[in-house]
Amino acid sequence: MKFGILKSKIENVLLESYKNNTFKDELKIFKKLVIENKNVAKIFYLYDELNTPKGLNESYSNDYINECIKIYENTVNKIKQSDINQIVGWVGNKNVESNYTDIDTLLSNDVLTIESKIKSRKIISESLRKLPITTTKGIDLPLSTMVSVANKTIKNYIDGLNESDKKELINLLSEDDSSLTEKYITLKESVVEKLNNMKESSDDNSVKSRIDETLTKVLSEKFDKLSYFKLKGLNENL
Repeated sequence: MKFGILKSKIENVLLESYKNNTFKDELKIFKKLVIENKNVAKIFYLYDELNTPKGLNESYSNDYINECIKIYENTVNKIKQSDINQIVGWVGNKNVESNYTDIDTLLSNDVLTIESKIKSRKIISESLRKLPITTTKGIDLPLSTMVSVANKTIKNYIDGLNESDKKELINLLSEDDSSLTEKYITLKESVVEKLNNMKESSDDNSVKSRIDETLTKVLSEKFDKLSYFKLKGLNENL
């Protein structure tokens, strides 16, 4: 199993456990299998770092990627298969959309994916050059520093929610995926239509550029409950 898929499964387990009031129990397992295994924790930390905008310039972002690749290669072979098997046994067989496909591709040792690796490297480099996303402190959730190693993306987003949005998200997590998938498709179509209309009616090139960036992001995202929640908010604000 690729580390990006495994990491996404862990994030899903932790998020679902918060909804099911089993967070503390899952957190203990997470600490034992991930945090206390320094090599596994280091790999997941690299994934978080490569997935986080940092406002780097192009030259530095490429140096940063090279250094991450070097650390990955020096670390991955130190991880025992039995350690991975324990994590896989914990997260289960539920299908989860990976949030780290490009990083998995970049770090792959498959010589037949050179073209894909170059493309993924470019995408990651562009992400690293974006300015960091700042969030205002809102809800004090029980997500400690150690959880951020494998749950940083979710934590950053939820930390910025107000109490009302937090309750809406928790209610959303209890809904069935199959019904939400259909709603998500309709919602995405609505958002894309609104954005295209905004682009056509604007004469400002900078506004059009920002709309294009938003369109690219919306069209590339796959369904999960957190993506649905974000898309719903975007649709309501357009």
